[in-house]
Amino acid sequence: MPNANEDNPRALSQVQQRAVSELLRVSPVADDLARRFQEAGFSLALVGGSVRDALLGRLGNDLDFTTDARPEDVLKIVRPWADAVWEVGIAFGTVGCQKDARVDGVEQRFEIEVTTYRSEAYDRTSRKPEVSYGDSIEDDLVRRDFTVNAMAVALPEKEFIDPHGGLDDLAERVLRTPGTPEESFSDDPLRMMRAARFAAQLDFEVAPDVVAAMTAMAERIEIVSAERVRDELNKLIVAAHPRKGLALLVDTGLAAHVLPELPALRLERDEHHRHKDVYDHTLIVLEQAMALEEDGPDLTLRLAALLHDIGKPRTRRFETDGRVSFHHHEVVGAKMTKKRMTALKYSNELVKDVSRLVELHLRFHGYGTGEWTDSAVRRYVRDAGPLLERLHKLTRSDCTTRNKRKANALSRAYDGLEERIARLQEQEELDAIRPDLDGNEIMEVLSVGPGPVIGQAYKFLLELRLENGPMERDAAIAELKEWWAAQNADS
Repeated sequence: MPNANEDNPRALSQVQQRAVSELLRVSPVADDLARRFQEAGFSLALVGGSVRDALLGRLGNDLDFTTDARPEDVLKIVRPWADAVWEVGIAFGTVGCQKDARVDGVEQRFEIEVTTYRSEAYDRTSRKPEVSYGDSIEDDLVRRDFTVNAMAVALPEKEFIDPHGGLDDLAERVLRTPGTPEESFSDDPLRMMRAARFAAQLDFEVAPDVVAAMTAMAERIEIVSAERVRDELNKLIVAAHPRKGLALLVDTGLAAHVLPELPALRLERDEHHRHKDVYDHTLIVLEQAMALEEDGPDLTLRLAALLHDIGKPRTRRFETDGRVSFHHHEVVGAKMTKKRMTALKYSNELVKDVSRLVELHLRFHGYGTGEWTDSAVRRYVRDAGPLLERLHKLTRSDCTTRNKRKANALSRAYDGLEERIARLQEQEELDAIRPDLDGNEIMEVLSVGPGPVIGQAYKFLLELRLENGPMERDAAIAELKEWWAAQNADS
């Protein structure tokens, strides 16, 4: 691949050396596919994010190609070659396929997308792009979002194609658009969010003219479907530097349209009623939660960290003693979380989990600094359920005080709670707390059939179990009979 610019030969030489190494790794698959396109009379080029990632030395097994072949021709070429083919994106000119191949002596699976040269644009009211096919790779590249994604490598000859200076921008770690940012964002307003996402993923700066266009055109994001906005937001949140992308969304006004609860955390500070900047606190909590992740990015945990305090603006009160309070902001925040995530078309399960974490994030502080009772520990575990480990991480992350003595005291207190949970779990199987009698046993003891009273008795026994721990069967039966006698006496 030739050097595209001699102004910074050392930097460009390094990235190109990485690219050659990466491309050689995937050549057995990429070149094989390219030859098949050639034999059918078509061109094929590795393109976009795949070229960018090759230059950054981080190319994975997800490969993006572009071609002058129309989708029906692409299908004819890849079907005999691929191990699986899917047509989910064919309306937008994209054919997907899977190819298993032995590379460097190791069996590997490649996920491949081949997209016909195209151009796409939104009208003022449509939520979906109108797709038209092009005939040249240059026309295809000019319609792409950013110059670092507008590079291609023609295969199998490995000719580097970079008409918009993407290699220079990659070396400078900056995001620019191939044409004017206004034209690019008018074509597809989601590209404004993609700018923030790539800043978060790659730790790149966004060019000033691009930021200016994002700010001026922020309202245009509202014509994009909630699903597409949500998917970009997810990619940003699980990126390596989400704070950078989120700050860009807030500063340009985009967040006001897609996640208005975030900029709302920028509460004004009254000179007589000082309190922590909730917006800055939130971003710190997010970063501290990330530091506690053990198996890669955890979207549920990160969303909970991002949204845990969104109830504060609605609950803020200035007390007579000069303090600022946010009573029940966790309850209000949980409801707001559910509403916003539902509007963004998140799954019911994810909405439920994140909302629950927001609701529970203050529970630890509610028990005070004293020794927890066993019943309090049981309730804490019962209420968290399968979210307990994430709740541990969120609660620890929520401590952002600069007072080291206070921070250490909170950390020790939570260490103590986790030790108590571990001890009780060994003794009582806390993860599956149930009453000492089941529904059938309750009906037998009370000599009644199915009905509401069984649920009431079950709830009574569960509270008893939480309060006292496991009971002997005879003791549980005695307590149930005593409760039943009191119910009948009351009636």
